[in-house]
Amino acid sequence: MNHSKQRDLITDYLMSTKSHPTAEEVYNEVKLKEPTISLGTVYRNLNLLADNNIIVRLHMKDGIDHYDADTSEHYHFYCNCCGRVYDLDIKAPAAFNKCIASKGDASGHKIEGAMVYFYGTCKDCALKTD
Repeated sequence: MNHSKQRDLITDYLMSTKSHPTAEEVYNEVKLKEPTISLGTVYRNLNLLADNNIIVRLHMKDGIDHYDADTSEHYHFYCNCCGRVYDLDIKAPAAFNKCIASKGDASGHKIEGAMVYFYGTCKDCALKTD
């Protein structure tokens, strides 16, 4: 994959944030440094980066894709109230890790990876409703 100024700006922004932005949020941030960039260019580059496993595309409950530069195995939390996406610092059960590590399970499926999302109300929104 060839480098481009736009792609590098998108990647740099994603690596600088933990907010799991949408394509539109990425566009708004990158446009500050590259005013001529289009939303279509941002979408094309995000798809290219995700398809090449350089970033992670998160298909969240709100129907809007969010993006994460952290490609390590970790969990995400989606807040039903504010729509924010967070990394969760929790460990997977041993049986889950064993299944992923062996790349298969007793049913014969060949596992290539896992994406687990948790959803509910984040602590900030919970405090507002109490």
